[in-house]
Amino acid sequence: MKVVAFNGSPRPHGNTQHMLAALAETLGGHGIDTEIVSLAGQTIRGCSACGVCRQRQDRKCVLPGDPVNDWIEKMAAADGIVLASPTYFADITSELKALIDRAGYVCRGNGDLLARKVGAAVTVMRRAGAIHAFDSINHFFLIQQMVVPGSCYWNLGLGRGEGEVEQDEEGLNTMRVLGENMAWLLQRLHGGNNP
Repeated sequence: MKVVAFNGSPRPHGNTQHMLAALAETLGGHGIDTEIVSLAGQTIRGCSACGVCRQRQDRKCVLPGDPVNDWIEKMAAADGIVLASPTYFADITSELKALIDRAGYVCRGNGDLLARKVGAAVTVMRRAGAIHAFDSINHFFLIQQMVVPGSCYWNLGLGRGEGEVEQDEEGLNTMRVLGENMAWLLQRLHGGNNP
């Protein structure tokens, strides 16, 4: 089984990456391969609402010049998808929002490519605002007809400076429990019987 995790942070080695690494380690312990894709350094245009992806039915966005179509294919090929973001003004980064809008429109307009895949949101905050960001990501999963596992707390970590989230033991434990729950769900959805 395969999970693809998108790190929406402009800092490729920041706190969001640390949270995803903790999640990937737990998934790996269950034999689930996790690829972490960084959006850092990418210029990602928002959706232009042209509708060409729905007309062509080719599973692609017509906008050129960025890796969004490659990422859509990664989502379509994966069993699980994680979208992660630091909290910017109580929401997700503009890069992750652009990916959500474009991938969402393409996937829904091309046979609901993400339906019944497992989706998990991860957010990082300095002090507050992460629940709104968490909700923004989960709204994407739910409209895509995805299955969203829970954890022992909301999937968020506390940290401002690079690596500070490593001191948030509760946040890291939340990632470990999320990993256990994602693995359990993925195994059930794919015919496994392991507890």
